Amino acid sequence: MCVVALALHDGKGHWLMHRRPEEKHHGGLWEFPGGKVESRENPAQALVREISEELGLTLDPRKLEPCRFAQEEPGERESPIVILLYTCSWGGSALAALEGGEIGWFTPSAILELDMPPLDIALAAGLFEKASD
Repeated sequence: MCVVALALHDGKGHWLMHRRPEEKHHGGLWEFPGGKVESRENPAQALVREISEELGLTLDPRKLEPCRFAQEEPGERESPIVILLYTCSWGGSALAALEGGEIGWFTPSAILELDMPPLDIALAAGLFEKASD
């Protein structure tokens, strides 16, 4: 299953993270916002749709930069998840956690300390391996 996620940065050293609602799978854990790629979409289109639904933010697909990916090991589930992570800078427009949970801006070192699902841990480690606060 292909999933897309967004590493949104404010240009000042902070990155947006989303805390999943308690009642969902991985509830209470922090993640890069995003969601599933539907059959009629390419990954960038899916990310634009998901971020609009989750955060109320309109992304320009031309400004999305593919960054890295993480994948589950074969056999973890019937259809292993592959997450494609994109980066984009935030223009300052309003955003909110529209599907529940909460959002927050964090430095790379703070993100690496958050409780996250395994694939988000891998994505954050790769994204911030050379970053300094």
